[in-house]
This record gives sequence, C-alpha cells and structure tokens, in this order.
Amino acid sequence: MIILGIDPGSNITGFGVVQSENGRETLIESGVIRAGAKTEAKESPDHVLKLMRIHTSVTELIDEFKPDLCAVEMPVYGNNPQSMLKLGRAQAAAMLAALQREVPVTEYTPKEVKKAVTGNGNASKEQVRFMVETMLEMPAGTVITLDASDALAVALCHIHRGVTTSKATYKNWDSFARANPDRVK
Repeated sequence: MIILGIDPGSNITGFGVVQSENGRETLIESGVIRAGAKTEAKESPDHVLKLMRIHTSVTELIDEFKPDLCAVEMPVYGNNPQSMLKLGRAQAAAMLAALQREVPVTEYTPKEVKKAVTGNGNASKEQVRFMVETMLEMPAGTVITLDASDALAVALCHIHRGVTTSKATYKNWDSFARANPDRVK
C-alpha cells in the first residue's frame, strides 16, 4: 500500500510518500510544495494562485506515485482566524486533488499524528522528525525539512492506526448513490 501524506500550508505544503508492505514502511519520496514562491516581480502570489499551485502539485504527485490513500493533517487551532482560513483552504485544495483522482482521503489532527509517531501528542517538530527518520531507517546525514517530516508523520500515522482503507467509504457521489439507493432521492 502506498500512502501520500500531506501537511498543508498556504506557503509551504509538505508531502511524503510511504510504502507499507509486510509490516515495514519505506520512504518513496518527500519534499515541499512552495505555493508562496515569489514571482519575477518579487511579490507574493495571490492566495487563489497559491491554492491552484497546491492543487496542481498534489495532482502531479498522485499521477506520479499512484497512492492508494491520502492522509492529510487538519488545521485545528490557531490565534489568527485569517491564517486558519488560509490553512483550511490549502487543506481543501490538496484533498480535492486526491478526490478528483479517486484517491480516498483521511484527516488526522496534529495531536493524533504526533502521538502515533512519538507516543506524545505534544511532541516538538524536531522530535517528530527524529522519529520519522528512525522509523523509515533513513541513512545518517539525510536531511529533510520539518514540513516534509510532518507530512511523512501523517502517512505513518495512517499506517500505525491500523487503517487498511480510508475512513471515507466512498470515492465519489456516484459510488455512494449506487451503494445507497434508499438514501438518495
């Protein structure tokens, strides 16, 4: 099973692709999507363009790695309502890309992810990165960004939760309607 983990951000979105086979997890790819990259005019792109970059990049990752599932970290708290709104939109852009490619999506809170990977729901980003590097048996000297390690942690969380399929039972409305004719009018 191949899982695409996403740590959404309006400027930098982390991604991690992990294969789980016979009880062993292997790193396939990880990195970041720089949606907030400056343009030639050195101005930050409009938020809508950032969302388009996230969507397009996640779609390309799905086309390249063909994940069976997509696990996404959900934003759950913050001091600034505008920042939370932007994070929610970034999350939605990534989720939409997966759903359009009929890849089931499961969401996890940051505490769930940290607890699954480190045993502590309040672990620091550095602790998460250390555990991800250890769990995926990365060679010494391998450097991954905190955003990428967070995304890998989301994928590992999904695997360690013992979930073999997504919480999302249906990939689209058509499959839901066919399976539940009595619930659709």
